[in-house]
Amino acid sequence: MIDKRNFMQLFSSLLMNSMIANTACKAKDIKQEEIVVIGAGISGLSAAKTLKAQGYKVKIIEARNRIGGRLWTSNKWQDLPVDLGASWIHGVDNNPITEIANQLNATLLKTEYDNSVIYNSDGKIFSDAQQEEIEKLSNKIYSIIENAQNNNQDISIRKAIETFVKKYPKNSQTYQLINFILNSEIEQEYGGSIDDISTFWYDSDKQFGGDDKIFKDGYNIISNFLAQGIDVELGQKVNSINWSSGKVKITTNEKVFFADKAIITIPLGVLKRNIIQFTPNLPNEKNIAINNIGMGVLNKCYLRFEECFWPDDVDWIEFISKSQGEWSEWVSFQNAAQMPILLGFNAANKGIEIENLSDKKIVDSAMSALKVMFGANIPKLIDYQITRWAKDEFSFGSYSYNKLGYNPKMRDALAKPLNNKLFFAGEACEKQYFGTVHGAYLSGIRAAGEIIKA
Repeated sequence: MIDKRNFMQLFSSLLMNSMIANTACKAKDIKQEEIVVIGAGISGLSAAKTLKAQGYKVKIIEARNRIGGRLWTSNKWQDLPVDLGASWIHGVDNNPITEIANQLNATLLKTEYDNSVIYNSDGKIFSDAQQEEIEKLSNKIYSIIENAQNNNQDISIRKAIETFVKKYPKNSQTYQLINFILNSEIEQEYGGSIDDISTFWYDSDKQFGGDDKIFKDGYNIISNFLAQGIDVELGQKVNSINWSSGKVKITTNEKVFFADKAIITIPLGVLKRNIIQFTPNLPNEKNIAINNIGMGVLNKCYLRFEECFWPDDVDWIEFISKSQGEWSEWVSFQNAAQMPILLGFNAANKGIEIENLSDKKIVDSAMSALKVMFGANIPKLIDYQITRWAKDEFSFGSYSYNKLGYNPKMRDALAKPLNNKLFFAGEACEKQYFGTVHGAYLSGIRAAGEIIKA
């Protein structure tokens, strides 16, 4: 386990370290200010851990009855914990999450996007000629989008490729392939519909290099570590935040908390609902940001079988569904973890739509897709686990994306402190690494650094 000394050594390699190091407190200067962090997700935990290490009195209040937020490891299957929220360290090279994982001696399993197989809507594996066709189509689509990025006015991805798509009948193979590319490479990545995603800004994020890896024992190994030694009160659903004068007053469903400063890590989806009353109201620039940054959806369906009946040497299984965006992406845990488990995804509009179905109908739909690819006599399903992130009252979505109407100043506005009292963190506040765990983590350190610097 990592002690405080090792934890601070770990911080020395992070991007925000210079700000923290330059303001480090001596023992006689330990701050007596009381800081309340709203939200025990990765950003709230990293902020609290940073402040606690610098001598601040910190408390986290969390609406859920668990820590982690959109990090959520299920231990229903004891031989393989699975992540219902974030799964991957996206780009392990120089990634701060990798550094913590290494310090914890966490076992990481590699999945490679290139190690994949594509099945057509008739269940046949793509031929070399079809592989070449889809690569050409993908290059053409991105060329069109890139040209649209040079226009004077932003438009949606759908609008950018509209003229090209209209060349092909809706019942044609090419039309199906175009929709597959747009869903699997853009909607699945960003969680938003191509009807809403900004052509100018959708890909303005930065990435770490290296492989994508998952945690054998679940991502909550990270949140559990960050929570060590932190005072966390669960089941505290915030109703109002009054920052008008003196201390910040935070009223929950159970009690009232007072703080000299508060860090707000409430997910963007919740902020969009205006569930929490701010007094005074948030500034106009913050409300504009909340309204114009998109909140995407990516839902998961884990299916567990007695044995593997799909190619056991691939990581990704892709499916050209006749129903646009339905079960187009699957991850196999057979190759990485030697477990006969498949994970199917539904994103954006399809991800929202499927949440209205019963578990049985979702599973039946997933099994129907698998039967197209692998035959009607596939082994019986043992168990399943399903997410519904759009309906989750504590997030109302999976992660943020840049929708039409967005510009980069909006994430800066969302992250901007207010009157040295309210500070903001979370993946939606991260202009460079939005939609990622490492983005949320770094945003928490940034917010803590702002308090320390102040």
